[in-house]
Amino acid sequence: MSRHNSVDLDSPDRPFDNIINFRDVGRSVNQFCNKEILKEGVFFRSARLDDASERDKRRLAEELHIHTVIDLRSQTEHRMGTRKRRSENAKANPSQKSPSPTGSLPSNPAEHLLEIPGSKRALISLTGKGFERALISKLDWPTYLKTIGLITTGYRSEAVRLVCGTVMQPRGLTGLAQDTLDSSMSEIRAVFQLLACEETYPTIVHCTQGKDRTGLVVLLVLLLVGNVVPVEAIVEDYSRSEMELVSEFEERMEEIRALGLGEDYTRCPPGFVRDTTEYLETRYGGVKGYLESVGVGFEMQERIRAKFLV
Repeated sequence: MSRHNSVDLDSPDRPFDNIINFRDVGRSVNQFCNKEILKEGVFFRSARLDDASERDKRRLAEELHIHTVIDLRSQTEHRMGTRKRRSENAKANPSQKSPSPTGSLPSNPAEHLLEIPGSKRALISLTGKGFERALISKLDWPTYLKTIGLITTGYRSEAVRLVCGTVMQPRGLTGLAQDTLDSSMSEIRAVFQLLACEETYPTIVHCTQGKDRTGLVVLLVLLLVGNVVPVEAIVEDYSRSEMELVSEFEERMEEIRALGLGEDYTRCPPGFVRDTTEYLETRYGGVKGYLESVGVGFEMQERIRAKFLV
């Protein structure tokens, strides 16, 4: 179903039919500051693109000229996306076989992904193997054995739900961001290596909701740009996601519950930007020190800064 509101159809901020939480990061910061600080039309963020309409697809390709899509979702989320697509197709075509309810990986786990003409896709799970190992290391022994048993018998989704409910839920979104910074260094390096390449742009980064993992990447980028971006502008851009996602609250709650998480995972914690920034300063000496530690050196950092600064 398409979404409509009263925004001028010629405005850069007009809504998409079926893509939510979408915005030009540079434009978002510039509007908040009421002056041109960052380049616009180069770096976008959103929730998942899977349900984009044909008109949405044309706009991404022909108007915004998206060259790279950085998808931060996990294998479990891609599996859920493929099953959802197959279920929708089965309803539209009753003769089509329904998706299997088991935890096995679909034969084509990428069939739900949007194809944008002229663009390339980078699948970089920000909660990949290192992150999974970090979570599992926090389990007590009985829960660890149960988790391993579920994984080895093909019930990966159930294992994910158990680990998320046991470890991620108590850690909260800010704790999750800190865990991601510590355990997903190779994935963050891969994201920033892409952002250091001229041919990557214009680019869009997204996860499922486009809120927390996407928000963490955007936070790192805006901190790297430097003091020209006020912290209030970063907070505003991050917090905006909560309002942007209201239209799909029930659907998001269903997905979040399926991962063993609670309603607080739909929100934008007010201290997320401040606490994450302080964590970077305390543990790594700031964003530049952090990026150095993951393998994004000074030269790459400067190329990224140059791409964003006016």
